[in-house]
Amino acid sequence: MVHYSVDFNHIKGKIKPMHAIGQPPFSSGFLSFDFSYMDYLRRAHIPYSRLHDVGGPFGGNRFVDIPNLFRDFNADENDPESYDFAFTDVLLEALAAYGVEPIFRLGVTIENQAHVKAYRINPPKDPAKWARICEHVVRHYNEGWANGYHYNITYWEIWNEPENGLPGKNQCWTGTKEQLYELYDVTAKHLKSCFGDKIKVGGYGASGMYGIYYHPERFGLTGVPAREPDDRYEQDLYRIEFFNGFLEYIAEHRSPIDFFSWHSYANLKKTLHIAEYIDRRLNDYGLTDIETHCNEWNNAQERALIGTSYAAAMTAATFMGFHATRTNIMCYYDMKLAGSNYAGCFDHLDLHPLATYYAFAAFGELYALGGHAAHTVSGDSNGLYALAATDGERKAMLISNVSEEKKEITTDLGEGFKVYLIDSEHMLDATELSADTFTAEPNQVLLICNYEAEAASISTSQREVLYVSDNGVKARPN
Repeated sequence: MVHYSVDFNHIKGKIKPMHAIGQPPFSSGFLSFDFSYMDYLRRAHIPYSRLHDVGGPFGGNRFVDIPNLFRDFNADENDPESYDFAFTDVLLEALAAYGVEPIFRLGVTIENQAHVKAYRINPPKDPAKWARICEHVVRHYNEGWANGYHYNITYWEIWNEPENGLPGKNQCWTGTKEQLYELYDVTAKHLKSCFGDKIKVGGYGASGMYGIYYHPERFGLTGVPAREPDDRYEQDLYRIEFFNGFLEYIAEHRSPIDFFSWHSYANLKKTLHIAEYIDRRLNDYGLTDIETHCNEWNNAQERALIGTSYAAAMTAATFMGFHATRTNIMCYYDMKLAGSNYAGCFDHLDLHPLATYYAFAAFGELYALGGHAAHTVSGDSNGLYALAATDGERKAMLISNVSEEKKEITTDLGEGFKVYLIDSEHMLDATELSADTFTAEPNQVLLICNYEAEAASISTSQREVLYVSDNGVKARPN
């Protein structure tokens, strides 16, 4: 038996945006885009979408990537005519219409077949000019430059996974460690000199630091068995070497950094270990106050797991497990509509939302309430994750059971609370379960609240069209 007691008068802080995403969902057709799928983001109160790998290889030769926005590196970076913002403008207009703020990755899309030929992942030949190009991208979207916008985008991320592979086998960066460190230093200093605290600058979208498991004691893990060296050994340790070299470089050069971003596709327990190691190293260098963003993660990235109870429960558990850490933002990779092992929120045939999406919607209920309410737990809570929230009147608690056994649960949430269920057969469905005594089966997610959950109506609602861009005619939201 497990018992939860919630004190809705004890507010520990704000619910953090653990349910942000990578690529946003949209589709394209004959002289048109369909951005209405972004309504699922709005209804789940998803606040951020990280713009990386948008549009497919090379950003579809249209979106977000610096070479798509500034096509001729020899052109005048101060001339608006040198820039091609057309498709990225449309994408950001749509996000703005649905109330989603982009996390703008300054760099390029991964090149999965870079072993044949690398096109855009080479170091910029002039880092200072590249930084000035980035400056004008910021000015376009935040200050209206070049017939632009005033979106006040907060987060600007420099590059992505530059240590994705060993030198010569890297899909994101053909240069040396030192060249990436320099590019970050030059760009971060320039952007902060231009915009100060109006924006937050960080990077570098670090690849999974799975190398800590080969030598757990060396990297501060206790009670963890060592992983035997295998064909990933050299690559995984290179990523850790790259990270520590980056910290050394920015300390020596006093490079500004507002957030450090990193990735993991390991399970929840291992990803939490990686977070602990990263936080410890940041602290070692005095970076105790910067934000940390796990802005690529997915612990159910297998085709057979898409839409399963396991995927939904692990997603909810990850939100709640990381909410208890230093991590400020998490971005699930990803919420695109295309048929990919990483695209776990929509059915790949008819595009209806799956159980994993409703885990986002359930957490979104807590995020919308805002206040993180304290709770205590007693009994065998192994494999259970929980979080509670309130806005002063409305109250809610989310519980995910990722153990392999059912859990008998009691709470002090009595009359007036309703229980909603998520698994592969229930899409945040209202139940007749009693809020004070119920059973959580393995891989079930339960939302308990004293009001009609807004997200429960998503399964039967139509997508609201808040933005249209047909035949090349842009329709800016008011």
